[in-house]
Amino acid sequence: MLEKLIDDFKEKFGLGEVRTFFAPGRVNLIGEHTDYNGGHVFPCALSFGTYGVVRPRTDKKLRFYSNNFEEIGVIEIDLENLVYDDKDNWTNYPKGVIKIFKDSGYDFKTGFDMLVFGNIPNGAGLSSSASLELLTSVILKGLYKLEIEMIEMVKISQKAENEFVGVNCGIMDQFAIGMGKKDRAILLDCNTLEYIYAPVELGDASIIISNTNVRRGLADSKYNERRGECERALGELQTVLNIKSLGDLTIEEFEKNKELIKSEIDRKRARHAVYENQRTIEAVEKLKDGNIQRFGQLMNESHISLRDDYEVTGVELDTMVRLAWNETGVIGARMTGAGFGGCTVNIVKKESIDSFIKNIGKKYKDEIGLTADFYIASIGDGARELI
Repeated sequence: MLEKLIDDFKEKFGLGEVRTFFAPGRVNLIGEHTDYNGGHVFPCALSFGTYGVVRPRTDKKLRFYSNNFEEIGVIEIDLENLVYDDKDNWTNYPKGVIKIFKDSGYDFKTGFDMLVFGNIPNGAGLSSSASLELLTSVILKGLYKLEIEMIEMVKISQKAENEFVGVNCGIMDQFAIGMGKKDRAILLDCNTLEYIYAPVELGDASIIISNTNVRRGLADSKYNERRGECERALGELQTVLNIKSLGDLTIEEFEKNKELIKSEIDRKRARHAVYENQRTIEAVEKLKDGNIQRFGQLMNESHISLRDDYEVTGVELDTMVRLAWNETGVIGARMTGAGFGGCTVNIVKKESIDSFIKNIGKKYKDEIGLTADFYIASIGDGARELI
């Protein structure tokens, strides 16, 4: 595939030496809507993602082309005029990263040509935008020989999405994509950015991602709404408790003080954040102990909380998870990502994978009327230059 992308680049931008880069997608195994609440998450990088073929230029032009949006053609931008513009479509993501790099003191004397191809399903909640941001970051580091650590590139990429694109995301997506490691998931404390790698050893089971093929249409507006509800709950708890985030609370502390939260809705949102954080910590301990059954139960509990307390699932995700729970060989299943469409993540015994895909695919089509896609997840390394 890489050879074809290089050929495509030369067809668009002319002959000459090129360099190739890659940034993965990510899936979060457990710990949903906890990152911006100061809790823990447990994501891993995937083996599929976003490829970039690049060549430096001698002028100040940036030229972008995506094999995923061929109808848009080549978009040309001036390195000295990096502003958000709807008509620039997907290139606002790399543009934003370059702008934040420049604002952070990194100087780029010349631009570059860049061809992009991503095999992350668009709108599936596997972080195609963060993948593109980290791809741009490693390209900038490589082309301009920058002295910068990956953790700093992660922060810059998140800042680009927050401040340039205007999506108020937490840091989990960029962190998992930048810091990913083969066959490892990352237990990340989003409050402190302390993290540990945990081997994902599932024995006779595998991770299967099921795509509802419903784009996450409500995710952005509801995301901001949920953040507001949690911030309101936190503020009311802080009138008595010395805490910086909901992630600071144990379940016992929350239950003892939950009546401080006046709104029942806000209380439900906070309950999810607190309980999900503790579920995530326990889940990693169970995985280390080889207790895959309990890990699966915690995934199931996570989905129920996201459905009932946080209310970010929707009929398609709930149907997909319910069908999985009733299927032979399924150890655990839950929605993953922001919700309101996108994907579920499942742990399925290897002997049952074929029947899982066949049966759920048919039942989901019968009930919802859409064709689901399934991926056997392979956990890969983070963003990097390809040699």
